[in-house]
Order: sequence, then C-alpha cells, then structure tokens
Amino acid sequence: MRATVGDRIVVASGVVGGAVRDGVVVACEREDGSPPYRVRWSDTGEETLVFPGADTLVRHGDDDQVVEPTPARSVTWQVQLTLLEAAGSTTAEATLVAGPAEHGDVGAIRAVGHARKDPGDVEVPVIGDEVAAGRALRRLADALLGQAEQDISARTGHAAHVHP
Repeated sequence: MRATVGDRIVVASGVVGGAVRDGVVVACEREDGSPPYRVRWSDTGEETLVFPGADTLVRHGDDDQVVEPTPARSVTWQVQLTLLEAAGSTTAEATLVAGPAEHGDVGAIRAVGHARKDPGDVEVPVIGDEVAAGRALRRLADALLGQAEQDISARTGHAAHVHP
C-alpha cells in the first residue's frame, strides 16, 4: 500500500454495524509512501498515526483510484464447553472445532479442567462451573498455542515459540 499527502484513507469498522472512518493523509512518515501515515479524521478533526490493515483502503486524490488490500479471510471456529457436576466436584471439557483452514484443517482440540469444593464450603454449583471452565479454557488456549508452534516449526524448519 502506498499513499501521498492528500490521499483519502477509508477504514472499515472492526465490528458488525460499526462506523466506517475516513480521513486525509496529511503526512507520510516514509519517502516511498509506505505506511505509517499521519491522517486527519473527517469525523473528529483529530490527527493520528495510522498503520493500515486489511480493512483499509487508499483513495488517491488525483485519479480517485481505489487501491484495495489483500481480501480479508474469514473463518468461524466454535468452542463447546460441557460441564458435569457431581458430589462437589465439577469437570469441564472445552473442545475447539476449527473450520477448514487454507492449508489443511486444524480439526478439534480438547482440554479438560476440574474444580472441587472445600468440604467446609457451602455448595454453589456456579462457582465450580466457573473454576472448571476457566481451567479447561486456559488449557485449551495453551494447546492451541502449542499447535501453532508445531505448525510454524513444520513450515520454517526451525523451532518456534509463540508467546502467550
């Protein structure tokens, strides 16, 4: 993406139904026109430094040509959480069902978390649910990051570490 002073920047909202913002490039930080850009937003008059993402368009001032970024990629992953509570103990199973990816299918990743109430505490099932679910989801996140490390290592041929 390249821009010059006077070009318009249009940024789509990151949420469904959110506002689209536009502004004018008032300064380019690099001589070659590559990002970042200083933009004056039309809705607030505020100037900010912009590092355009996949949701950003540049409208050139001289020919009204639109330069579009690489199309956004959209997939849906679902997490299913199953809870079983019995005799003051709760077990949660979190399963990530990942949609098909560009280079294969992530498939399903599963993790389990447990919670057990102290014998002297009053039984409040929702607390056991929260603790067991939180532990299962944390383990699921760790497993997903571990899978990403393996995938990066396989593609690059070097050991990878993804910071949580």
